[in-house]
Amino acid sequence: MPNPAPPANRSDVLNLDALLTADEVALREKVRAFVEARIRPNIAAWYEDAVFPADIVPELGALGLLGMHLSGYGCPGRSAVEYGLAAMELEAGDSGLRTFVSVQGSLAMSAIHKWGSEEQKNKYLPGMAKGEIIGCFGLTEATAGSDPSSMATFARREGGGWVLNGAKRWIGLASIAQIAVIWAMTDDGVRGFLVPTDTPGFSATVIEPKLSMRASIQCELAFDGVRLPADAVLPGAKGLRGPFSCLNEARYGIIWGAMGAARDSYEAALKHSLERLQFDKPLAAYQITQQKLVDMLLEIQKGTLLAIHTGRMKDAGTLEPVQISVGKLNNCREAIQICRDARTILGGNGITLEHSPLRHANNLESVRTYEGTDEVHTLLLGSHITGIPAFR
Repeated sequence: MPNPAPPANRSDVLNLDALLTADEVALREKVRAFVEARIRPNIAAWYEDAVFPADIVPELGALGLLGMHLSGYGCPGRSAVEYGLAAMELEAGDSGLRTFVSVQGSLAMSAIHKWGSEEQKNKYLPGMAKGEIIGCFGLTEATAGSDPSSMATFARREGGGWVLNGAKRWIGLASIAQIAVIWAMTDDGVRGFLVPTDTPGFSATVIEPKLSMRASIQCELAFDGVRLPADAVLPGAKGLRGPFSCLNEARYGIIWGAMGAARDSYEAALKHSLERLQFDKPLAAYQITQQKLVDMLLEIQKGTLLAIHTGRMKDAGTLEPVQISVGKLNNCREAIQICRDARTILGGNGITLEHSPLRHANNLESVRTYEGTDEVHTLLLGSHITGIPAFR
């Protein structure tokens, strides 16, 4: 029987920590300490100035957070639950920082790890795990977001190689990346290509200004006659199964990350409500405030339990894509409401960058949209439970 939650941790009412191993807790605490030391003191300025702190990338690598769920080729080889706990702590700092780890590890590195040749894996993965090489992942297009099968980017064979033309949009890290994983239509269907970003004809333009994910980088890419050698193609990836397998890795991390943003917002609201006096007593003494705090806590506890269960299934090799949709849809939807409710407890002060909830809520507008919108995951689940696809 697990022990009841100690008084010092009243927010873990269900004592969910009892579901974690000592190694998992130690990993979480190490990442939490990094967030406290390196992200929390600086994030307001980074967000205000729309700056991604590229200098912390090697630190993330040294902590073993880049491609941490991958094994071999210099990758950390940690469990899915450990990766999830790290994602939760990073997003408690800021969604943009967790997104960097996701784009680097769950998307770009996963694509190479899953579908690349041995030569490609050995060439890129060790440096990417250390943060010495930054990667990006180009799938989404301006007119092909939720429906990537309609992508217009095309790679045609020419001589012994390929020529790539087209454009991508909302591609994280692209302006600072050295290698891009680009998905393009070919005469044989969708294929993945490794494109060095200094290749002539490749350009990345930062999308700005933004109201969300300001401490992160998203770009528009253009490919104007980009010439690639024959070995630029990812040999194991044919069709949309390739990019979708990587998206599921990223979606899994979001299940945990969203709860990190929610927890940080709840904790900010709770602290403020205990300190702020109105009508000679703290805000926390009022019934409406307590109802808001309880509603937030319930969803955080449920969302975290969902994340842990999903992680255990992933580690056991039994996790299905539709189960990832459950977590992504639920936890993003609940997290954004928690952040908004937390802001109301902070009152007018909550619109300043001194406090985190509104920043988290703004970021979650992006998290809720990328790697499958609410609508897409709703229809995936709807198709699962009815047997009737409703996408068209």
